[in-house]
Amino acid sequence: MCSGINPARPRLPYHRGMTASPAAIGLLDELTALGLPAVQAETLARAVDDGRAAGDVEASWRHIASSLLRPDIPFEAHRLVHAALFAGWDASARPAPVWVPDPTEVQRTNLAALMADEEIDEYRALHEWSISDRTGFWAEMIDRLGVRFMTKPDRIAADEANVEEPRWLPGARLNIVDSCFLTDPEATAITHAGEDGVPHTMTFAQLEDLANRVANGLLDIGLEPGDAIGVDMLMTAESVAIYLGIVRAGCIVVSIADSFAAEEIATRLRIAEARAIFTQDVILRGGRALPLYEKVVSAGAPVAIVLPAADNGFDVDLRESDLAWSEFLSDEEAFEPVACAPSDHSNILFSSGTTGDPKAIPWTHLTPIKCAADGWLHHDIRPGDVVAWPTNLGWMMGPWLIYAAFMNKASIVLYEGAPTTRGFCEFIANARVTMLGVVPSLVKAWRLADTAAGLDWSAIRCFSSTGECSNADDMFWLMSRAGYKPVIEYCGGTEIGGGYITGTMVQPAVPATFTTAALGLDLVILDEQGKAAETGELFLVPPSIGLSTELLNRDHHEVYFEGTPAGPNGEVLRRHGDEMKRLPGGYFQALGRADDTMNLGGIKISSAELERVVNELPGVKETAAIATPPPGGGPDLLVIYAVAEPDARPDPGELRGAMQMAIRDHLNPLFRVHEVKIIPSLPRTASNKVMRRELRQASAPS
Repeated sequence: MCSGINPARPRLPYHRGMTASPAAIGLLDELTALGLPAVQAETLARAVDDGRAAGDVEASWRHIASSLLRPDIPFEAHRLVHAALFAGWDASARPAPVWVPDPTEVQRTNLAALMADEEIDEYRALHEWSISDRTGFWAEMIDRLGVRFMTKPDRIAADEANVEEPRWLPGARLNIVDSCFLTDPEATAITHAGEDGVPHTMTFAQLEDLANRVANGLLDIGLEPGDAIGVDMLMTAESVAIYLGIVRAGCIVVSIADSFAAEEIATRLRIAEARAIFTQDVILRGGRALPLYEKVVSAGAPVAIVLPAADNGFDVDLRESDLAWSEFLSDEEAFEPVACAPSDHSNILFSSGTTGDPKAIPWTHLTPIKCAADGWLHHDIRPGDVVAWPTNLGWMMGPWLIYAAFMNKASIVLYEGAPTTRGFCEFIANARVTMLGVVPSLVKAWRLADTAAGLDWSAIRCFSSTGECSNADDMFWLMSRAGYKPVIEYCGGTEIGGGYITGTMVQPAVPATFTTAALGLDLVILDEQGKAAETGELFLVPPSIGLSTELLNRDHHEVYFEGTPAGPNGEVLRRHGDEMKRLPGGYFQALGRADDTMNLGGIKISSAELERVVNELPGVKETAAIATPPPGGGPDLLVIYAVAEPDARPDPGELRGAMQMAIRDHLNPLFRVHEVKIIPSLPRTASNKVMRRELRQASAPS
């Protein structure tokens, strides 16, 4: 907000005899205090004055943001100008936007084309159509994506009324990988670089040839359709080809993040009954060689196909049963894709539950349709676009990136170094990325280090953020780095195949908020009594393509449906576990998890998984792990409450170190213990359940 006139600072009069308002004079004073040249400060102050006088502050902000507020202007000036222009904005109607869509650009979006063809002239009506005629909506999306079938379906859903198992696309036969190669074979599919930043490209034809060589190699070593095959690698051009080759062969990818400890690798291989695994010898990062194959061996993995991280050969000795990539890879570049039913598994991914083992969630040959539809509808991915999202095949955003880009005839960019570095940000600029995905903690790191300073990110049409609750100020900053492009907040889950709540390119964007339930899905917010509320636990209204219908190691009905209340209109609701707040004007704000699952650095982990590891430490009787937001927003902080054995007197600092070591060795070194609090006993309900909400309230920042 403007602070008023500083009489000690000289002010320039407006040119051409224009009269300045007191608010504009105050803004001019504040901008010059930040070091802006006088003429530039005056231009901005005048633009704010003119915009407020004209009465259309959103149109004025669109002009100021895109034409006057360059990324090299101190970000504090951006905030001052926005606050001055939107002073007096009626937040009871809807929050003040930081990105306002240009009507001309809106007409070029995929959503505009869909709305025109359906003769719908308002976005809310489009969403209503997508949930009132779900089969019609998904038929339209399958057609627009050009999903390739070997045998076309008899209809879209066999039993839509059975919301838990609607049986999508009965009678169809397909291999979803075929739908990734519908563009010009000579178009670039992947641009990739190591930490040296030197770009390399792979065309769709080259990628398809390599995927086919992988599929033939799998058959050559005796694997068959339906076999599960682990992938524990960085996100590289080769790992993308491996992923596509496994699915094309009718086999099932078992997703494993490269950061996991041997024990967690073993758990995932065991649950999925994997018969082989692809991995690297080491991970090269910041001049260091971090072990990967060694962890796979320690996990007791089946036959491993091992890729060298460096061009000069292996950094490890292989087991006799294992194969080097060069030995495994077939020379045959032709492969007939295996025909699959829509419900056949294509990928096993993992997400935390509230017991020790993670939930094993099968993706089918249907799930990628949800990924691609969200990319087309909400991220406006178009043919020829360049999509980047620092991720890994161990998490759902890795497969999501493959399908959302390739099924929309776009390319992807991959960087094998740390995404927090200047090198990554330069690579994004040089690759002319048009859609950049982030996690909020990554944005915070860029902002604190000013990593993107001086770079041309003008090719970006939108950002997207997922994995954590966003910090509004950081997302405001991110929008400003690309000449004001929207951040599409995108929240979903592995068991959804994409997002359930998101944003669009046709609605004003407010940092750290959502504008809509994803098209094809609906949601309700209920309080603790199961009544509709503005703030509370969010439930989904099924069915939708992408929603899981089974788990490998849990009762799917029990996890997602048992005990859920009916919706306001008697709907069957599906549990998800997020807490959400409804804001004026159709906007939403995420409040974190309602259950015992937490989100640490973009990775979901249950309290039970963490407690299982730290409870084994000497002197520890029991623990309760909770996540708490830090002051000012950002990724959750892990706090562990510990009850000591009667004769133990542990030091909190030493116990924190021991817990960190145990979590690193048995779970994931990316999980950081912020604080350990030793208490006499854990608060419990009459039924002996730990009252985590009470612990979260005690740890919340004041």
